[in-house]
Amino acid sequence: MNRINRLFSEKKNNILSLYFCAGHPTIDSAPHIIETLARGGIDMIEVGIPFSDPMADGPVIQDAATKALRNGMTFSRLFDQLSDIRQRGIDVPIILMGYLNPIMQFGFEECCRRAAECGVDGFIIPDLPFKDYMRDFRPVSDRYGLRIIMLITPETEDERIRFIDDHTDGFIYMVSSAATTGAQRSFDQAKQDYFRRIDAMNLRNPRMIGFGISNRQTLTSAMANASGAIIGSKFVTLLDQTGTPEEALRLLRAALE
Repeated sequence: MNRINRLFSEKKNNILSLYFCAGHPTIDSAPHIIETLARGGIDMIEVGIPFSDPMADGPVIQDAATKALRNGMTFSRLFDQLSDIRQRGIDVPIILMGYLNPIMQFGFEECCRRAAECGVDGFIIPDLPFKDYMRDFRPVSDRYGLRIIMLITPETEDERIRFIDDHTDGFIYMVSSAATTGAQRSFDQAKQDYFRRIDAMNLRNPRMIGFGISNRQTLTSAMANASGAIIGSKFVTLLDQTGTPEEALRLLRAALE
């Protein structure tokens, strides 16, 4: 069973997933960050592939991506770094988040092949059109046992949400707002209404809420309305400030208490 599916079958609530950008803060830090997070009790890990035009990301993650690219991070280098990650006893789901341009340049089938060899469990590709996913990407990812996670926003119509739910597997990534990534102090009434609306749809796939989660208030709200939460900018900021995943994780947990 794919580790993403296994996680959601074994743990229904309070799932915590963290994002970081490969190649940041140093070119070779990804394996150590993954190991630290997995051994520190994080349920799922999202590894960002740096790109020069990350349209869904706010300034914090854009800055991390810029530094990673300057460090020389590439798809191929990341796969080399992750080649023995499962031999280290790491068994949490690992998802690669990347944009379509570098994925297509690398070659999607080759990307799937290398990912499967490393024990990666899936992809998040924010700018992948759904029709292209259905026609070209899903058949390939399915062949390698990988999940492609699709995003929905408050503006996504119910009919489309149900269509996504019917044709994907793993979980649905609920973007908290139509804005880019970045920490928020609280979720307003409109976002709360959106969370409850989607919850009431009784979708087949579990849901994770991301974008803006940085403190106890936003985390509690996400956990109450989905299977769990995805934290990116807050952790990346702490990683940038401390330089070590151990200290960044400790400070993050303190901020969420």
